[in-house]
Amino acid sequence: MTITEAYVIFRNNEAFLFGAHIQPLLSSSTHVSPDSIRTRKLLLNRREIEKLSGAINQKGYACVPLSCYWKNSLVKCQIGLALGKKQHDKRKTLKDRDWERDKQRGFKQHLD
Repeated sequence: MTITEAYVIFRNNEAFLFGAHIQPLLSSSTHVSPDSIRTRKLLLNRREIEKLSGAINQKGYACVPLSCYWKNSLVKCQIGLALGKKQHDKRKTLKDRDWERDKQRGFKQHLD
């Protein structure tokens, strides 16, 4: 199961897991080949859906899966709210990355 690029979307008061790659079991069926990246419905209470969709619509959060695990015959997915980086945070990250690269180049030239 890969959830690195997955996210949760809300439509018609329902939650769906979009972009998760779940490989089907080899021993499950021989004549049916299910789609491994299809959209899957998440089972949430009405209050949970309203709380999460309200945070997404009003505050600009994104709902992402954090982890998945098996419990009996069900796959449980832990989801959370995430806030993306601001533009100035992205510039700082790029600046720090460039500084580290230049610093490593300087050390290599100094040692040669």
